[in-house]
Amino acid sequence: MSKKATHADAELILKLFDLRREAEMRKARNWWVTEFWPETADDVVKVAMKFPSQENNWIRQVGGYWEMAAALVNHGVLNQDLFVEPGCSGEMFFIFAKVEPFLKELREKMKAPDMFGNIEKVVTSSEKGRQRIKNLQQRFAERKKMMSGAAKAS
Repeated sequence: MSKKATHADAELILKLFDLRREAEMRKARNWWVTEFWPETADDVVKVAMKFPSQENNWIRQVGGYWEMAAALVNHGVLNQDLFVEPGCSGEMFFIFAKVEPFLKELREKMKAPDMFGNIEKVVTSSEKGRQRIKNLQQRFAERKKMMSGAAKAS
């Protein structure tokens, strides 16, 4: 457990939240959450290497944002217990759960051994965090099955 959260931690959380409200960031976050459902490392590589494209910008913008926020936690600038509350970083867990199953391969293919490294460190540092990822991935599998069934029905 990290030190007790301070007013400075709360102010930083609110500042991070405010950054998420910027118009282009909202579009990027919406794309990650609703449209980007990678099933393999190659699905991510395809977007990451597609220059110039809006999706390339968005994958870097959201991934970079959460990497930066997690780095603040990893370096002791921001209280970890506060940061990992679902209302503060739930989206970070959501995007990490999408890439975690093939993260090792993704890092190799992108020649980026630290890709999503700060996020990974925060997310996997507690049993609660590891369980959240597992739960999200189960939800994703159920979503995929449901979407597959809906596609077959139409």
